[in-house]
Amino acid sequence: MSHDRNPGLPLTTDWFDRVQVNRPAAERRAATLTARRSVKKEHQAAWMVNAIRCMDLTTLAGDDTEARVARLCAKARRPIADSIAEGLGLQEMPKTGAVCVYPTMVGAAKRALSNSGIPVASVATGFPAGLMPLDLRLAEIRYAVDQGADEIDIVITRAHVFQGNWSALYDEIAIMREACGEAHMKAILATGDLVTLSNVYAASMVAMQAGADFIKTSTGKEGVNATLPVSLTMVRALRDYGERTGVKIGFKPAGGMKTGKDAISWQILMKEELGREWLEPDLFRFGASSMLGDIERQLEHHVTGRYAASHRHAIA
Repeated sequence: MSHDRNPGLPLTTDWFDRVQVNRPAAERRAATLTARRSVKKEHQAAWMVNAIRCMDLTTLAGDDTEARVARLCAKARRPIADSIAEGLGLQEMPKTGAVCVYPTMVGAAKRALSNSGIPVASVATGFPAGLMPLDLRLAEIRYAVDQGADEIDIVITRAHVFQGNWSALYDEIAIMREACGEAHMKAILATGDLVTLSNVYAASMVAMQAGADFIKTSTGKEGVNATLPVSLTMVRALRDYGERTGVKIGFKPAGGMKTGKDAISWQILMKEELGREWLEPDLFRFGASSMLGDIERQLEHHVTGRYAASHRHAIA
């Protein structure tokens, strides 16, 4: 990541404690973002190639092995077939924004990605629930960093949000940020658990004040994961924070995004709300893996005029 780290600032509750987010209005705004535009042909292909550059290719399964991680890393290095890249006229093969794994798989990912320039992200802090003693959550962060993780995706304690205990939430995230050291920290808010968009806005603001470099929607394990209205709320919080501080915070929607169409929708959100700069991987990431398969299929159709069977594309 090339932009400056978020230094954080003291907890300032009056930035968010009176903010009430109107859900119907957020849903209407989110619906208009994609309805007003139809991206076709070479423009659609360009948006999808950019989505690959901003993707955290992820495996977070109980049966992960070093061999599976190695396959994922090979896909991160060459996410589309050579013939597709050539047909698109790309000067070089795009690479994914990162590979995201569990802490015990960081070492395998680092070995598989050596000399690629692709960072390794690790979930930590008792992912996905985060219901572990704080000292164990911090130890997990330090373990992942020691293994070579470049980025750490932490989860927050949802109960602090329900109770409006913003100082506890702030202190927890701040000490996690300290444990990350030089590794960039993404704060997962698990927005599907937070009930209201006002809670989402407040939690976003607390995470940024505590030093999060990115705010992230979901673990991918909740009943409801990334949605456009939730993402809009977080992006507005991010924009408000930037206007107050001059600090650029990244955004990562995760979970529930499966198609190239989804990839375009979220990029339109970023472009409309924040501008072109937030279409770069240092400020925007997708937490998705299954979406890559559909993007590759759509790009092959653009190049050849035919849809390939899904089994013809390499599985990450």
